[in-house]
This record gives sequence, C-alpha cells and structure tokens, in this order.
Amino acid sequence: MSVSNLILTGAVALAVTLALIAAIRSRFVRGRLVFSAWLLLAFLGLEVAAAQAVGETALLSALARLILLLALVNLTVALLVNPWRESKPSDRFPAIVQDVAVIGAFMVIATVLMREQLLATSAVGAVVVGFALQDTLGNLFAGLAIQIEKPFRIGHWINIAGSEGLVQEVTWRATKLRTKSGQFLIVPNSVISKDPILNYSEPTVPTRIDVAVGASYLSPPTEVKDAIRRALANAPLVMADLPSQVIVQEFGASAIVYVAKFWIADYATDNQARDEVRTNIWYEFRRSNIEIPWPVQVEYHRQEQPLRTGEHIDAAAAELGMIDLFATLPAAARRELAAAAADQLFVSGEAIVRQGEVGGSMFVVLAGTVRVVLEPSGQQVATMAAGGFFGEMSMLTGDPRTATVRAATNVQVLEISANQMRTVAQETPGLLEHVVKVVAERRVGLAEAEASAAASTAGHSGVRQSLLARIQSYLRL
Repeated sequence: MSVSNLILTGAVALAVTLALIAAIRSRFVRGRLVFSAWLLLAFLGLEVAAAQAVGETALLSALARLILLLALVNLTVALLVNPWRESKPSDRFPAIVQDVAVIGAFMVIATVLMREQLLATSAVGAVVVGFALQDTLGNLFAGLAIQIEKPFRIGHWINIAGSEGLVQEVTWRATKLRTKSGQFLIVPNSVISKDPILNYSEPTVPTRIDVAVGASYLSPPTEVKDAIRRALANAPLVMADLPSQVIVQEFGASAIVYVAKFWIADYATDNQARDEVRTNIWYEFRRSNIEIPWPVQVEYHRQEQPLRTGEHIDAAAAELGMIDLFATLPAAARRELAAAAADQLFVSGEAIVRQGEVGGSMFVVLAGTVRVVLEPSGQQVATMAAGGFFGEMSMLTGDPRTATVRAATNVQVLEISANQMRTVAQETPGLLEHVVKVVAERRVGLAEAEASAAASTAGHSGVRQSLLARIQSYLRL
C-alpha cells in the first residue's frame, strides 16, 4: 500500500474514532478510543515526516505502520467486548484482559503481515520493554492470574495482609480498594498474589461477625447468654433469619468472656452493627443486674452509690400518683410500690415488649417516648410520652402482649410486676375494684371507635365483671 493510501486510511480511521468518542456514552470505552486516537495522530505525524524526509526512512515508516496496526486493534477490541452504555468494562473481559488481548492480537498480526517491519524495530522494542517493563511484568502476570482465578470481583469486600476495602478496579499494575474511611488503597498485584486474601462477600453475601463481652463470675452463664440474645434481637442490622450464637470463650482474669456470633447483610455496616450490639448489651446487662467487671489491672477506689436514690423513688412515686390506675393509692403505698418496682433504661429502637410474648408486668414511662406497633406489618398505632403506661392487661391477667412497644427515644420506664401488684392490692382495700374500673373503661373506649354508644354502654358492666374475675384468679386474690 502506498504512503498516500496509508495516510488516507489513517485519517479516515481518526475521523471515525473521533465520531465514536462523541457518540458513545461509556466513559471506559471513550477512554480506550481516545488512546487509539492518539496513536492515529502519531501514525499520521510519522508518515508525513517519513514522506518529507531525505535519506533512509524505512525504520520510521515501519514504526508508523506498527502504530497504525496497534491503534486499529485497540479500537476493534474496545468496540467488540464492551457495553457502549455502561461506564465500566465488561464483566467477562476486564480491562487488563482486554489489554492482553490487544497486545496478543497485535503481535500475531504484526508477525504475519509485517514481519520485516517488526524485525527492523525489534531491537528498539526490546530495549524499551527491558527498561520500562521490568518492574511491571510481575504485576501484569499477577493481575492476569487474579482475573483468571477470580478470588474477588469488583464490589467485593476483601482483606489483604490486614488491610481491608471495597474492590473498585483491577489494573495492570495494582488493585484499587476503597476503605471504610473513604480513602483509596492501592495494592500492587504482585503483593496480592503472594499474600492470603480474605473475601467477605463470597461464597455468601451475608457475613458473620463477632462481639466479645465480659460478665461477672457471679452471673450464671445461662442468664448472661439469654441477655446477650435479647440484645441481638433488638439490633436492626443483625439478620433475624440466620441463627446467632452465644458461646463462653474463656474464663478470664476478671470476667467470663462471652462471644456473640451473628450475621449481617452487608459487611460495609460491620462497625455500625457491632456498635448496635454492644450498646444493646450494656442496656440489657444493666436491666438484668449483670456486671461488666473492671479490669483487674486497674485499682479503682470509689464509694458505691445506689442506682436509685430516695429522690429517684420519690419522683417515680409522684409519677404514679398522676396515673388514673394508682390515683387512689395512699402516698406511702405509692412510694412503697415505686421502691419495689424496677427502674429500667431502653435505648432508642429497642423493643420493651413484643407482641405475642407472655408478660407478667406493666410499664410506666418516666422519661422519653415509646411507640406502639402491630406485628408483622409494623404499623404504628400510638405513641406515649412520660406519664403513659402499657402492659397492664398482661400484669393483671397474664394475657400475651397485644402489640410491640419500642423506644422511640432513649426511655426510662418503671416496671411493675404481678407479684408487686398483688402485695399492694392485699394491703389496700378497694384498689382492685378501682383498677378494674380504669382498665375496663380503657378497653371499652377502644371498642367505642367501632361500636355504637348504646352497645358500648351496655357491654361496660359485663366487661368489668368478667375482667374482675380474671384478675382475681390470676393474682390469687
């Protein structure tokens, strides 16, 4: 082919490449086409220089034709194996595989069609390869091995030699990871080929993580395990449909060490999931009177203060006096009930009671807000602030909970058990009848939303008598 025809071919190829760059949406494909465009410009420049030069120009012309061949091969591979509308390489043909395909096709075609020109430039090419690629070839072959074996893919969370991140790209030289702090970690492929790789995203996407906590030797392991399981059940990021496990890891210097093993749907949320579980464990341990011991290495002197002072009990008694259920109680009886009841804390999002569970206590909201939801729909039917109460039917009759009550904010509640209510009822004549009246009115009030006023009034007496009999039977009064 004459020089003029070659220049015309290169010009047409350049025009087509520029048109494709403007038309194709994929940034990855455009990037590869831009590389071909630069090669075509270099070809045209060398051919024009060879045509105008005086003397021996065979080497210059041969180099120009090799550049043209490389540009056309790169253009063809980029268009054939990549999606034109997505800004990423083909899943079956990653960038490094495409590069190898381009080089392989270029070498084969050049050897068959342009043997003399290739031999003329081989010495120059050998020197370039020897000096420019001696540190890169190891990374190149390691990158090829990664693409063939596929120990991980783009979008997988992996750990390499203690460094973890989300795989963003695998190039000739290195693999790019995005850490949880939002930074890029560039790991040479040769390093990856030598070190162990921990893939959090395969063979299954859910990932199991561990949280360790120490508990006092005075707390029975079965009670501690139950408390940890309740904490796991209240953590939104813990997958409920995969089994969690709580084990005794060791008898430590100052505590029995327990490990909670649970599953999360996305490893990217592991720190948040651990935070939820640890937070819930603290609150659950506090409510269950389970101590997390101080390290034995720390000598800590302090005067122990009771969790509930007289001021706390007086405030709780005053709150009981503002509730219709206990309004008729004498002040001394209210204070006695407040002192006997358990003062509990719940973190936002925790379930205080669950629908369908058997309960033997009621709760008075001292601080914060709770929300009442119906399972399994999760429909919210009510909210309660300080002064509200719930669970009275379970305390009085032993009925299962009719709804789930969750803490909408950090909540402090007073939990009154059936035994405590029995003691107060035995010491306070007329209290049970007053409680039955308030509870019956509350239940009839709910029914009035769907029934007529006459029907509701007619049913009031029957509801009260039936409720009184059930309460007396359950409390053994």
